Amino acid sequence: MKKTNWRFKGNERKYIDEVLASGFKAGADGAFTTRLEALFAKKHKVSYAIAFNSGTTTMHAALLAMGCGKGDEVLTPALTPLMCGLAPYYTGATPVFVDVDEETFLMDPCDLESKITRRSKVILVTHMYGGVCNMTEIMKIARKYKLQVLEDCAQCHLGRDDKKRITGTIGDVGSWSFENSKQLTCGDGGIITCKNKRLATHIRKLGGLGFKNLTAKSGRVRTDRDKLQNPNWDRFEIIGFNYRMNQMAAAVALAQTERAEKFISLRRKMGLAYTKTLRGSEFLIPQKVLSGYYHTYYTFSAKYIGESRGVSWSDFRKKYISYGGDGIYAASKLQHQEPAFKNNKIGKGKTPTAIKLQKMLMNFTTNQSSKKERDVQINALKKTLKYFGE
Repeated sequence: MKKTNWRFKGNERKYIDEVLASGFKAGADGAFTTRLEALFAKKHKVSYAIAFNSGTTTMHAALLAMGCGKGDEVLTPALTPLMCGLAPYYTGATPVFVDVDEETFLMDPCDLESKITRRSKVILVTHMYGGVCNMTEIMKIARKYKLQVLEDCAQCHLGRDDKKRITGTIGDVGSWSFENSKQLTCGDGGIITCKNKRLATHIRKLGGLGFKNLTAKSGRVRTDRDKLQNPNWDRFEIIGFNYRMNQMAAAVALAQTERAEKFISLRRKMGLAYTKTLRGSEFLIPQKVLSGYYHTYYTFSAKYIGESRGVSWSDFRKKYISYGGDGIYAASKLQHQEPAFKNNKIGKGKTPTAIKLQKMLMNFTTNQSSKKERDVQINALKKTLKYFGE
């Protein structure tokens, strides 16, 4: 009998068995999605949570509900995967690329403000690598220019700023991913949080095919039998998309959310161990964590400066792997560098700091389940640093 992966030793199997035993009847009223949404909203201390089938569709539906369309602009960091530009593009809006801070690797509020125009509609903030953006400054800018704020927390479950505010609850809408590499996972899926009832209702209807009886709180699409079987009953109120999370995914996501704090704790232990090891390093400078902020270390990101000592990025990575370390991941190409956007002239905005950082960043894994596994990575890093003379 195969062992269960350590990440799925909670109620995942139990809940999946419940879905199968019911013959998927739970799907009629969204039983597991309802439970997931209720728990997620409770953990984040917000009124509404809505489950989706991915972290990209959450952003698409949210931006549509926030009024984005042709002629509008959505401000998004350049140093983030393409999905943060695709979601605005899907609405007809133009992604405007914002530069990042050289130390935090996160959206630079100064550059953000410089790129606001009369066409600006939404600021799409991304809490990259588990780091938390300076939401105090970003929200000041948003209020000054009367802009809405969408927080992409795909890589930052339960992060907090110095005011103890949880990521995804500071702006107008928060968006998370449950993709397989994320801190919480169900293979693929997403969820949004929202404090405004009208906005939450619109988002749910957009993601739920436009069924008229969907509400901010409920994903239930079936009503009483007499109405449902009446030939005069209207079902669809608006044009929507089939972005709903299925019951199997919801069952796993619910079990993962029940143990969210444990998963984040493990990631933090690995991230803090890397940080301690690199104190004073002449090869790697860790992503800066602002005072009082709670980093959740989706990955441990650091700026590689070993080239100045004659050691290439790739040589350092190869040596690290040879000592038993996991692979070191490069930062994704900037959004406007990707062929899909570059070749089709999608988006605008110069980002010199992000261009420089993208080539320098090293991202180390943080999904280790025990001290024994963490020690393998730390020992590999120590040996690598020693090999190259540190």
